[in-house]
Parts: sequence; structure tokens; C-alpha cells
Amino acid sequence: MRNYPPGHDGGGARADAEVPLNAAGRQLLAGLCGVTEDVLAQALPSWGQEDAKLSAGKNGVPAAAWRTGGAAAGPVAFGCRLCAARRTGTAVRVVRYAPRWERVCARHRRWLLDADADQPLEHLDVRGVPEVAAAVGRCGAAGSTGRSRAGEGVRSGARGRGPVVGAGPSLGTRGDLAAAAAPGRGRHAGTELERWRIVGRDAVVFPEVVAVADALLDPAMAELVWMDSGAGRPRALPAEGMFCGRLGERVGRPWLGPLAATDYGGPLTSWMGSVIRLHRGAGGPPGYDNDPWWLRQEHQSATMAGQLRYWARRRRRPARGGCGGRRCPPNSAR
Repeated sequence: MRNYPPGHDGGGARADAEVPLNAAGRQLLAGLCGVTEDVLAQALPSWGQEDAKLSAGKNGVPAAAWRTGGAAAGPVAFGCRLCAARRTGTAVRVVRYAPRWERVCARHRRWLLDADADQPLEHLDVRGVPEVAAAVGRCGAAGSTGRSRAGEGVRSGARGRGPVVGAGPSLGTRGDLAAAAAPGRGRHAGTELERWRIVGRDAVVFPEVVAVADALLDPAMAELVWMDSGAGRPRALPAEGMFCGRLGERVGRPWLGPLAATDYGGPLTSWMGSVIRLHRGAGGPPGYDNDPWWLRQEHQSATMAGQLRYWARRRRRPARGGCGGRRCPPNSAR
């Protein structure tokens, strides 16, 4: 082993720790398991992932290195313990590589949380949130229409996530879904309300994200963008365009249309620009292409782990008064 297991800042092992192997290590593991490397490649997402620390070792000597799962193979979530117990007969903690649109255990109605966050919960109970189950069904319907359609559906989900999460308080204060996903807490979480908003955000906004992605996949919506742009006679996109108004109607959120129309430089505006350039046959700005589903890094929402770390730092920070924490002198401006 080339290094030590990754841990959290405050101590404790990470649940998403991964162990990539070099070529000799993979051969050794396959021999011990009595299967071919192709079988293990299908079972282990990190199979074949190497880096300089492993390749620098002696030829023919098995070597391994600890890595975080997100850096080795992709987003990591907890698995459903009940499903694991059903298959193995043992109730143990499991983790799996899965994007956010594959985080729902349909059998047990659980939303599986990120495994990289330093918090005790592994899942949220979403049995009281039928919107989540309905959204899962709609994701499956989009994927069953064809291979290319499925790929667009995955990327449009990432695109739809931008404006929904960016809506901020409009969705963050929705106590109905938050309370259902976190029984006994929700609106009555007291000083922990902000933490529960962070932990439950993905499950709460998931139905909204699917609704926006479903609308963006409809070619009729792209035609509305083209008409708003002047349909061959270039003009500035109007603040009350047909596309944004129709988007709010389709997702059942009238406030989303006006919000998207005035969010200049936001993810939906970028999508609209790509659609218009594709219609015109024009190239994109330097460094960009015309892929409507490509999402800029600044439009990607922060992970749950990052938000929890920021929340914990703010809680530890002492309250500061108007004079930098010191007692203000008499008659001073406060």
C-alpha cells in the first residue's frame, strides 16, 4: 500500500475510500478470486484506474493506493442496507457509484445520500413523498426511448438542476417535502434547519429537476427559443419570452419562468444560446461548443459535503459585533 486511508477533516475514515491497483495487483486479485479480470472490471468501477504513485513502482510488484471514490471513479452514494441484507443475509453498510438520478431505492422508498459527507445519515425516508417515485418513473421513460435519448436525458438532468437549485429560498423553504423526507424535523428542526436543508436538498429538488429536464428535451421548447430570438431575424431575447413562460407552466411553477428570463448568464440562458446557434449554424464562443447540455462549472451546484463543511465552519465561528468582536467605545457609530 502506497499511502494511508483518506479521512475527514475532523477525524474518522471516509465511507467512499477506494483502492486502485496496478497491473500486477489486478492480476493477483483476479487469481485470488478465481475469475478473469474482465469479470472484476464489471464489478469494480475503479478497475484499471492508475496514477503516477502506482506506475512508479517496480515492474511486476503488486501495489495499491488509497483514493477517494469521487477522484477514482465518480460520485459515490450509500447503498440500501435492506437490499444488501436481502441479497447477502447480512445487514452491513454498502456504498455504490451512482449519480443523483439513480439514488432512489424504489423497493424501500429511500433516497440514498452522498457517501463523501461527514454526517451520520445514509438515507432519507421518502415514502411520504410520492413526487420522488413519480420522477424516477419519468427518468426511466426518458431512457427507454433510445440510447441517444437516454444520454441526452442524463445531461439534461444536470442542466435542469442548475436553475432549480439556483432558485434558492423558493425551493429551500418548501416545508412539505422537507418534512416528509425528514420526519419529526422539517420545519421544526430549530437550529438544525439549515443542516436539514442541505442534507435533504437533493431529494426535495429531484422532482423539480426531472420536470425541467423533461421540458428541455421537448423539441417544441427549442422552437419557442428560436421564435423568441427572432427566428432568423436576430433580436435580444425578451424578458417575457414564450419559452420562459411556457417552462413555468409545464413544471407547475409560475415563478420559474420570470426568474429564468431575467437570470442573464444563468444555465438556462446558456442553453438557449446554444439552441439559437445550432439553428443558425453558427459556432460558439472561443473555448465553447454548441452542445446545449454542457454545463459550466460555475453553474454546477455545490456538493452536500462542501455545503456541510461550510455550514460547520460558520457554526464554529464566534459571533462578531459591530466593532470586530470588541466592546464598542461610548458614542461610537455601530
